[in-house]
Amino acid sequence: MTVIGIDTHKASLAACAVDERGAALAELTFANTPGGHQAVAAWAASIDPAARFGIEGSATYGAALARFLIGAGWTVHEVPPQLTRRERIRTRRAGKSDPADALAIARVALTEVELPPVRRADATRELQLLVTAREDLVADMTRTRNRLHADLLVLAPGHRGGLVGPRALARLARQLGRCSGLHAELARDRLRALRRLQVEADRLEVAMAARVAGHPLLAIPGIGTLIAAKLIGEVGDVRRFRSPDAFAALAGVAPIPASSGQVQRMRLNRGGNRQLNRALYLVALVQLRHHPPAQAFVARKRAAGKSQREAMRCLKRHLARVVFNALQRGAEQLSAAA
Repeated sequence: MTVIGIDTHKASLAACAVDERGAALAELTFANTPGGHQAVAAWAASIDPAARFGIEGSATYGAALARFLIGAGWTVHEVPPQLTRRERIRTRRAGKSDPADALAIARVALTEVELPPVRRADATRELQLLVTAREDLVADMTRTRNRLHADLLVLAPGHRGGLVGPRALARLARQLGRCSGLHAELARDRLRALRRLQVEADRLEVAMAARVAGHPLLAIPGIGTLIAAKLIGEVGDVRRFRSPDAFAALAGVAPIPASSGQVQRMRLNRGGNRQLNRALYLVALVQLRHHPPAQAFVARKRAAGKSQREAMRCLKRHLARVVFNALQRGAEQLSAAA
């Protein structure tokens, strides 16, 4: 069996092919262009038509190559950077170079049987794009509001009230309309920009709502349109996870063993997908405030001697299983509909 590792960069692709023992067979660097992608496939076919690919960065610099290879019938897996770093130490090559990274990637793809497949451009990817676009707009809105608050310190000393909602913005527009000068004109421009950003953010939220309508996630207390879209977008095809435990590990809510000798303990997992971790935390926070079963769950953990933080982590771990099952049902519904 031949495995080819690809280290992706903006302009180049470093490739290394290894045999079933992990020994390097051939190395070559290609341009990260459509022509370079065809050259990679031709080179791989000349070595082994049944070769498998492992790509680091298949969602960024290597996304176009991954799509091309999958479309051409090749098997392609995503290699996490942390696994590449560990394997690089064992390559016995001095320093760090793209060919050495490609060799490490190939060896990881050879030995790790549970590597996730490359994420395809499907409905979950579209949701992720919508969520990211809305989050960018929200960040722009926050910056604009902060700038407007600074403007009001000069233009309207003693101003009270927020800058969220149509009524607040209409009140601000009337107030700024009574001001003159360049500063007031710039503030009015920022207000118009804020309204425009809000309209665009609302439009994206409507698009997300249409895509998650009827999804089982929405039946979970604490999960609305935005959190559901975030979870679906970050996870992708949930069927690529072999178990709820693997999903919890991705989300960084599965504790890590840290035992030695007679000391048996677990430590907090600070890795995983932090965006997914944050989404689960927000769900846990809402449930702790408004959902009696979650409140009872945390109370039991506190009674068992756990701190509030530890009890919240237990709740997040429990929610990971609930969310995983809902995502699975949602994937089955999509498959049945297709």
